[in-house]
Amino acid sequence: RSAAPAHIEELKPHMTEPVPDNPGVIARPPRLYLSFMAAGFALDWWRPIALIPEQWLQYVLGGMLITAGGAISSSAFKRFMRAGTNIPTPLPTTALVSDGIYGISRNPIYVSMSLIHAGIAIAADNIWMLGLLVPLLIVMRYGVIAREEAYLEGKFGEPYVAYKSKVRRWL
Repeated sequence: RSAAPAHIEELKPHMTEPVPDNPGVIARPPRLYLSFMAAGFALDWWRPIALIPEQWLQYVLGGMLITAGGAISSSAFKRFMRAGTNIPTPLPTTALVSDGIYGISRNPIYVSMSLIHAGIAIAADNIWMLGLLVPLLIVMRYGVIAREEAYLEGKFGEPYVAYKSKVRRWL
């Protein structure tokens, strides 16, 4: 085994690993929601437990939650697109969005996904899926949101800290 050439050895102390320009979440949020939904469907297949006795009521309530989630999601996506920033978590955030729906919630997309998750659970009469929303939100809080908040604070500094002090995380 031979030693590296001197010019390579001189460069090594100056080389650093590039810091990724993203929050480094544990998994993409839509995949987390879909995974917990799949687990809910699997548990319901294994042991179905009725949630709402009236079928028409489960569709009405579920539909209302899904519609509300879709409206919130649409509003949030439009704000991101207007600001010219990326939506997927693995991509860099290029702008701090704090108006519109983001003036009400720091995480309206996650609020919308949670409403849609709950709506599907109710419409499917799946108590397992509804119950799995609680651990899902814990995973989201610590595996996604905490990392995003640290990333945004590091990237935007005081403007993000001020925004965080004025706007709630969820609603």
